[in-house]
Amino acid sequence: MKDIQIVCPKCKTKKKLKIPTKVINASKQLTTISIPSGLCCEHSFQSFVDKNFIVRGYQNVDFEFTHMELYESSDSQLDDKEDIGEKIRDISSLPIFQNIIQILRDCVDDKEILGSGIFSIEGKVLYSSLPQTTLFNTIREFEVRSERNLVSVKQMYLELENNEKFISKFMQLNGMKFNLVLMFSFRVKFGMGNLHLRDLLKKIGKIN
Repeated sequence: MKDIQIVCPKCKTKKKLKIPTKVINASKQLTTISIPSGLCCEHSFQSFVDKNFIVRGYQNVDFEFTHMELYESSDSQLDDKEDIGEKIRDISSLPIFQNIIQILRDCVDDKEILGSGIFSIEGKVLYSSLPQTTLFNTIREFEVRSERNLVSVKQMYLELENNEKFISKFMQLNGMKFNLVLMFSFRVKFGMGNLHLRDLLKKIGKIN
């Protein structure tokens, strides 16, 4: 974990956040951190962190985050920190990924679906709103599967010690291979979780 100090671009409130070093180190350029209201202050915003764990800029947003989100941003001109938000083109810039991420945001409700994520086959974070501990374990799980050439596993069901559930689904869209992850409350049985996943896949199928 690494402490990163963020500053709200609206009210200038400061807050130190612990960010997984593995996520930052795995990014080619910048990591986008979406900050929900209540985590730093009453505002939602995005911060852009480079590989040296330095915040390179901020961006106000027009919608409300429900969870802290992490995903990679691609190369951009970083000279003007004030305008960085408009210059960044992150890994979700492809329309289909933007749409998938929005569907994942909409499905998280804190009652049944606690978080979601998109991971590369090797375990690299493409998008995550998972709690930190679950995020670490998820990265490692996919890394081990990749190292052991277990990519043929199409779907995975795990139950955590606190009875929260974890379902991952291998997907391939437009030539891109990735794992889609949903995390469920302890109240949710795997059968119901699978129904939620099927509904999600139907929505994704409509935008493909």
